[in-house]
Amino acid sequence: MTEAPEKIRSEFGLIQLLPNMMTIAAICAGLSAIRFGVHGEYSLAVRLILVAGILDGLDGRVARLLRSDSKTGAELDSLADFLNFGVAPPLVIYFWAMQDMRNAAWLAVLVFAVCCVMRLARFNVSAKSEDKESETAYFVGIPSPAGALLVLLPIIFSFAFPAAPKLPDVVLCLYIVAIGLLLISRIPTWSFKTTKISRENVKFFLVSFAFVAAGVVTYAWITLVVLCLAYVGTIIWALIVKPHQTHKEE
Repeated sequence: MTEAPEKIRSEFGLIQLLPNMMTIAAICAGLSAIRFGVHGEYSLAVRLILVAGILDGLDGRVARLLRSDSKTGAELDSLADFLNFGVAPPLVIYFWAMQDMRNAAWLAVLVFAVCCVMRLARFNVSAKSEDKESETAYFVGIPSPAGALLVLLPIIFSFAFPAAPKLPDVVLCLYIVAIGLLLISRIPTWSFKTTKISRENVKFFLVSFAFVAAGVVTYAWITLVVLCLAYVGTIIWALIVKPHQTHKEE
């Protein structure tokens, strides 16, 4: 009688599951943002989307640092991106100020969500391609996290300046559609992933970072408005410069 071969068990340390735990936490934050948006707690909803964005920026880097990246984690991250950046932000805007023209507003939400999922699909295809492009200084189109932040700009602006009038619903609809189209556009947008700081300028960068961090803590909404406008400025600058470098996907 022969012994049955011993089953091979694959075990993971808790630290190796940390990136996926961060991604799931981001999904929970995005879903909770939708819930609080439904109940009119818009400030908390926007904060949760920002938390989801921070977790999205960290989970992949933590996975590479721990050497625990996997195909499952990559697919989970892509699904989280669609929820947190393609669904939650336009829905929060919809609940916030677009109830007077629900049909047109809902169409704008759908356009943005479809543009976001198309961008993520384009990125997934590019990432799985055997002929991968080298790192360049520019993305093709606006990355989905940046698109989510820009589409939230009207509500963030209202938090920063409560006395300012809201944009008309028609303008908000056109704005959401425009940001969605920028997601799938071919315009160059600056990639912070490839930015390098010279040794001589490190001290100035750190001081600037401390200044921005203090602004986020002290005047969070005003600082976010300034950051959004600064990002728009980088897009305009990239269009003016017309870089000859090969662009890349998100």
